Amino acid sequence: MNRIPVYFMPGLAASGSIFERIDLPEDTFEIYLLEWFLPQNNESLQSYAERMAQKVIHDNAVLIGVSFGGILVQEMAHFLNLRKLIIVSSVKSNTELPQKMKLAKTTKIYKLLPTGLLQDAEKLVKFAFGDVMKQKLKLYENFLHMRNKEYLDWAIEQLVCWKRVKIDSNVIHIHGDADEVFPEKNIKDFIKVRGGTHIMILNRFRWFNEHLPKIILEDKI
Repeated sequence: MNRIPVYFMPGLAASGSIFERIDLPEDTFEIYLLEWFLPQNNESLQSYAERMAQKVIHDNAVLIGVSFGGILVQEMAHFLNLRKLIIVSSVKSNTELPQKMKLAKTTKIYKLLPTGLLQDAEKLVKFAFGDVMKQKLKLYENFLHMRNKEYLDWAIEQLVCWKRVKIDSNVIHIHGDADEVFPEKNIKDFIKVRGGTHIMILNRFRWFNEHLPKIILEDKI
């Protein structure tokens, strides 16, 4: 039996190492970790997604994206023939973004964020989205990968200004009911992880190890 290739895309600025505790049965699944690279000058999210999609070398693969990585994988899906598309702690359209991000798009206040001075994840999220992570971000900071100002400016703008309005019914959405960045009240049609926060891929990895195999193998639930 050929193993099912499962590609993981981390969240904004994060490394693929955030998935280091994800343990899928090796006789059934083969894990591949995608990593952020620098965008080209004024590159669109769609163009970036097309370039990232080239790193998925298997047909009929499973693609899993976390947070902003969940937004990216939905754009990548246009260029791939996927077995299943799964997002975690993310949104399926700009209608699910919280009001403060919608306001940031309207006012363009995100352009004023001092990303060039930010050296850790805690400050990045505090400036961008409010002081929502508190001590939990100390854990996330260990997995910060892309500190480049050009990338951060680009990524925050792509997140806040994502143009997708229509939700893809094929997307499987796993979301925590205690997510501080993308509150549950704005999210529709998802698999609920009770007590799951925005970084549950790190601190609720046992839930994913238990449930991901059947979510991948079963018909959409």
